[in-house]
Amino acid sequence: MALAIFDLDDTLIDGDCASLWSAHMAELGWVDEESFIRKDQELMALYAEGKLAMEDYMAFSLSPLVGRTAEEVDFVVEPFVEDVVEPLIHSDAMRCLARHRAAGDRILIISASAHFLVSAIAERLGVEEVLAIDLEEQHGCYSGHTRGVLTYRDGKVTRLNAWMKEQGESLEGAAFYSDSRNDLPLLSLVARPHTVNPDPILRSHAEQVGWPILDWR
Repeated sequence: MALAIFDLDDTLIDGDCASLWSAHMAELGWVDEESFIRKDQELMALYAEGKLAMEDYMAFSLSPLVGRTAEEVDFVVEPFVEDVVEPLIHSDAMRCLARHRAAGDRILIISASAHFLVSAIAERLGVEEVLAIDLEEQHGCYSGHTRGVLTYRDGKVTRLNAWMKEQGESLEGAAFYSDSRNDLPLLSLVARPHTVNPDPILRSHAEQVGWPILDWR
């Protein structure tokens, strides 16, 4: 049994769950739609270029949750995942997950999105184990701050190493699937890196080093 590790956004699903959630918060009336979506698009453009400071994005995207309880947020996340995210799940991703389950592999999703989103989507995918950006709660409500190391770029490696130590796991024979240049640190560590609908920088690197390039739909 080996680890089968998956990025989430633009890998397992055709889209970014954080941006989709921003649009949904606008529909809920939690944010001013025009200004919030414009800022989200600006920050996500930086992410696509590998220039985003994730701390900046999280401070922005979590601001509408300040003072809301996890229960209140989860109540609206469940139908959001069912109505908005589930139709975007790649059929090829589901088949890949099934192959890894059949092989007895341990499946882990590691994502640079908020844990409450990633865990809800993972449940739809039948995946129980998740590493994502953890949120701070104060007095039973979200504070707008994150906790611990962010699962972004090298932070994914740091969090994964801590998780493997805790779980008694290793990267022996591990596979990792991702679309993004931001995941090059982790892709470079695993025995079986796979690029999925890769961005131009990751595609170029994959071609140079001979990594598989998958076209998931």
